[in-house]
Amino acid sequence: MATALDPRRPDTPDDTDALDAYSRAVINVAENLTPSVAALQVPRRVRGGRTAMGSGSGVIITPDGYLLTSAHVVEGATTATAVLADGRELPVEVAGRDALSDLAVVRANGNGLTPARLGDADRLRVGQLVVAIGNPMGLAGTVTAGVVSALGRSLAARSGEHARMVENVIQTDAALNPGNSGGALATGDGDVIGINTALAGYGLGLAVPINATTLRIVGALMHDGRVRRAFLGVAGQRRALPPSVAQTTGRAAGIAVMSVVAGSPAEVAGLRAGDVIIEADGAPTADAGDLQRLMMSNDAIGRRVALRVLRDRDLQTLVAVPVELRD
Repeated sequence: MATALDPRRPDTPDDTDALDAYSRAVINVAENLTPSVAALQVPRRVRGGRTAMGSGSGVIITPDGYLLTSAHVVEGATTATAVLADGRELPVEVAGRDALSDLAVVRANGNGLTPARLGDADRLRVGQLVVAIGNPMGLAGTVTAGVVSALGRSLAARSGEHARMVENVIQTDAALNPGNSGGALATGDGDVIGINTALAGYGLGLAVPINATTLRIVGALMHDGRVRRAFLGVAGQRRALPPSVAQTTGRAAGIAVMSVVAGSPAEVAGLRAGDVIIEADGAPTADAGDLQRLMMSNDAIGRRVALRVLRDRDLQTLVAVPVELRD
C-alpha cells in the first residue's frame, strides 16, 4: 500500500511528466512560429570592393510581406533576400531602419505570408519560459529555449554621432549566436515579445522588447521609413528618492543626471549633472525609459516641456525646448 511519502503515488508528478510539459510547450511554439520567421541574406560591401553575404533573421508581421528585424542586420543595405520556412526565396527591400532602437522593417515581394502574433513584453516576469527562433550560421528554423533571467537591462545603440540606451531589454538564458539577430523571442503561448540581438556576444541572450513604445517605432518605419525623435541632451540612470522627498512628491525614484550635452536643450534649460529629474511634462520619470518615451513623441519637438528637478534637496522647475534629433 502506497503511503503519503511514497514516490509511486500516481498523483505525484515525476521528472518525466515535467519534461514532457516543458517539451510540449516548446514544440507547440516552434511548430506555430517557425513559418513566421525568415532567414535574411543581406549583401554587404567588403574590402576590395567585393560583395559578401551577411545573414540574420526576420519576423513576418503582416500577410503582405512586412518583416521586423534588427537594424544592424540590414545596416548599409537597401535590398536583401528572405528565405521562408517553406523554401520560398523572396526579394526584400528595406522599408525603414532605426539604429537607435536597433529595429528595422523590411518588405518582401510576396503575399499570403504567415504573420506572427505580437505580444506585450511589459507583462513579462523573471523566470518565465521563452523560446527563441532564428537562423544562426544560416541554419533555418533553429530553436532554443530558456527563461527570462532579467528584465530592465540596457543595450547601447548608436546612429552617427548620437548614442542612446535601448531600455527595458530582455535578458534570457536561451542561447543566441550570430544569425539569431532579428529573430523572434516568444512566450510559451507563442506571442512574440522581443526581437533577438546577438550583439552582446555568444551565449548571452538579449532581445529588444515588443511593447507600446517599440510598436510606435515599427509603425513609423512602415509609414515614413524613419523615426522622428525629440532631443533633450541628458544621460542618466534611475535613483531612489530620499524618503522625505518621496513622501512630499509621491514619487519613489527619478533620473539622476550623469552628464549634459554641451549646447543641448538640457544645458540651455539649466540642467546639470547631479540633478534628479522626477517629472517631465507632468508625467513621472522613474527611469530613463520614461523620458525616452516622451522624446518619442513628435509633439515634444519645439515645445516647452516643464521638468521638475531635485537639486541639493530642493525641488525646482526648469523649462526645456527639445529639438529634433538628426543623424
